[in-house]
Amino acid sequence: MNKVIVLDTSVLCCLLSVPGKETCGSGEERLDHLTVKAKLKKAEGEDAIFVLPLASIIETGNHIAQARERRYETAKALAKIITDAADATTPWAAFTHQLPLWDAQGLVSLSKSWPDLATRQLSLGDATIKNVAEYYAQMDYEVE
Repeated sequence: MNKVIVLDTSVLCCLLSVPGKETCGSGEERLDHLTVKAKLKKAEGEDAIFVLPLASIIETGNHIAQARERRYETAKALAKIITDAADATTPWAAFTHQLPLWDAQGLVSLSKSWPDLATRQLSLGDATIKNVAEYYAQMDYEVE
């Protein structure tokens, strides 16, 4: 089974060492830049595909723009990842694979499901990242 790694905002921020967002998770699941980088390198060695959800791009960009320092350097690093995803440069999946989630039917589906998710404190961004993970799972990928 092929493996897909969906990078949510917190993991992407750790990967990029966004000031103020250098760690994510808690306890045994706490991650930092080196841990994320090592996990992704291992996954790449196992031929995993990396997926960059639109919400992760937008939210990470917002965190970078609001960072106290290193905005330009960090923005350039995110821009490189976005370009790699747009170009489907290995190990990145082509962003276009996610387009069905953003067409009219996908947006209507999101608008119907999100209010219930919001009552459980799941943000709209997180709901779309969840949809990306479920989309790949339905195609028989192992999703992490």
